Amino acid sequence: MYHRILVPVDGSKTSALGLQEAIRLAAEQQEKASLHLLHVVDDFPMLVELANVVAYNNALHTLREYGEKLLSDSQALAAKADVKAEVALREVTGGRAASIVLAEAKATGCDLIVMGTHGRRGFSRLTLGSDAELVARGSPVPVLLVRHPGQEPA
Repeated sequence: MYHRILVPVDGSKTSALGLQEAIRLAAEQQEKASLHLLHVVDDFPMLVELANVVAYNNALHTLREYGEKLLSDSQALAAKADVKAEVALREVTGGRAASIVLAEAKATGCDLIVMGTHGRRGFSRLTLGSDAELVARGSPVPVLLVRHPGQEPA
């Protein structure tokens, strides 16, 4: 039985499937688990393409607003299923979102992480990396990876 489930959300289809699965798991337990919804703002791509400070600050503001809206919508979806959810917005510069997810799991006492994955294999996995894989390898708690049902590994 899980008490606190960490759910990283990024707005992708696989992330939405991970959220749906976490809500289902939490709601089905005798004593409902609570969700800890996490969105990580990664500003590293903007730093690489930094045109000027004003453009960077505007883009970062937009990314934060997107994250806050995504978290709010995700929290509302959980509430419809009568599942409690708290939210957290974190930022990373020059690192991996996986490190933020792992730190959040430890800091908040989560006993399960549920997240979507694209299920990449081969060259695309090597070049694009996999935050889901890094989370699964480094997690101190069980990790449930959810992939889109019809999705072929790339």
